[in-house]
Amino acid sequence: MQRYILRRLVQSVLALLALSMLVFLMSRLTGDPTMLMLPDDASQEDIAKLRHALGLDAPLPVQYWVFLSNAVQGDFGRSIKGQMPVIDMIAERLPHSIKLGAVALCIAVLLAFPLGVIAALKKGTTLDTMANIVAVLGQSLPQFWVGIVLIQIFAVHLRWLPVAGVGSGWHYVLPAFTLGWFVVAGMMRLLRSSMLDILGSEFVKLARIKGVPEGLVVWKHALRNAMIPVLTFGAIYLTILVTGAILVETVFAWPGIGQLIYQGIVFRDFPVVQAVVLLTAGLVISVNLLVDILYAYLDPRIRYG
Repeated sequence: MQRYILRRLVQSVLALLALSMLVFLMSRLTGDPTMLMLPDDASQEDIAKLRHALGLDAPLPVQYWVFLSNAVQGDFGRSIKGQMPVIDMIAERLPHSIKLGAVALCIAVLLAFPLGVIAALKKGTTLDTMANIVAVLGQSLPQFWVGIVLIQIFAVHLRWLPVAGVGSGWHYVLPAFTLGWFVVAGMMRLLRSSMLDILGSEFVKLARIKGVPEGLVVWKHALRNAMIPVLTFGAIYLTILVTGAILVETVFAWPGIGQLIYQGIVFRDFPVVQAVVLLTAGLVISVNLLVDILYAYLDPRIRYG
């Protein structure tokens, strides 16, 4: 297990290094941010001075080395647009994104697990069909469209819920449901499929022959083993929440990390985009590693050399 963890850590570092180079180069392809910061009639001398002040006149390898060496120390530079330390901007917005993601994940789990179990136990019935329709709609409808429809219904017409911003707990309902909607669909279908496989396995049949109560068979034996594939895709769910947050936070004017990176892309704010992407990738990779370790713990048949 220790060798496996060490190998995965090395792979994670190499992946982050490759991603940092990719993000660095792609952010430079979006254009010169000084053109957005200066008036249209700015002289070439003014442009050159600003580029020098921002360090954009140095060769790309030098710019990348400065960025990487500072990032290792936790210094992601200053925002080109806001002229604030990027790490402070992230620290200010991160709590809002964490709260929204946590609420969205809770909604996804509370909806997906009962739907997945019921669909598996009632295979071929109307309940199973309805659950599958919910899953298909969840995976086919764009998140931004779902968010706009929910705003129109519950905020504009019914006026039950606030439309945007952060305030009371009611402000979380629409964006959290919109963000967790896609996760509900994927988690429910995966859990249903896994439950059906487990319920048809030999050890479940043996438990029923021995007279083990059906409720115990379902909740203790079948559900526990069916959760293993769901946990394996934990990093994918996290990625869905993170990437979906960009659209959802923009639609609902939520002051989180998703809206921050969207603004960074629009204004060609290199330091902001690079910092958010690297920190997000680091989080996803870390969760992926933890899920793999938890996978081995839940299934004793798995051994990592």
